[in-house]
Amino acid sequence: PGGPGRAEGFAGDVSSEAGIAALVAEVKARTEKLHILVNNAGVSWGAPLETFPYSAWAKVFGVNVTAVFHLTRELLPLLEAAASDADPSRVINLGSVMGTQPLADDAYSYTPSTSAVHHPTRTLAIHFASRRITVNAFAPGPFQSRMTAFATGTEEQARHVGSHVPIGRIGMPDDIAGATLYLCSRAGSYVTGAILPIDGGQSVQHGLTLFKE
Repeated sequence: PGGPGRAEGFAGDVSSEAGIAALVAEVKARTEKLHILVNNAGVSWGAPLETFPYSAWAKVFGVNVTAVFHLTRELLPLLEAAASDADPSRVINLGSVMGTQPLADDAYSYTPSTSAVHHPTRTLAIHFASRRITVNAFAPGPFQSRMTAFATGTEEQARHVGSHVPIGRIGMPDDIAGATLYLCSRAGSYVTGAILPIDGGQSVQHGLTLFKE
């Protein structure tokens, strides 16, 4: 409240090429420049290995991977129009700690889809560097969301999941907000191609022991 600018909300569907085109048209109708793009849409699918459906791969990869690339590419002219040496345009993609660790938890298509977000983040970072656009990704651990409601929907569940995290809790909205402010402010203008873990230590968590019991 009291700050400059305004917020506008409108629906979009990134699960199809037509939906992405419609979303891009809505953005272009509102602005000629885009300073920040956050590719946050994501879906998952959980099922036992023996019954995991073929269709789940196309669905999950379509939203989590194809849409990230295609939407970014389609909005590239607007990102370029806002970019400068002093203040690059920013792209943030949403990956996951499950894309860095050999962990499935019955989400057999989700985990490789997040890995497939991390690597294009790096390739686009180098490709867009000369255009003065940074590209980074978040690799979050457990947060409360619609996607994780089955496991974190109640405070008791959230505490239980948090007990598995080295730092002892699940993520909070401020954890994501702070990381976003960092990457999108002057502080992050020299950072590109990074996969930023926001996971309370899960990306370095292991059960290995060599000499100590």
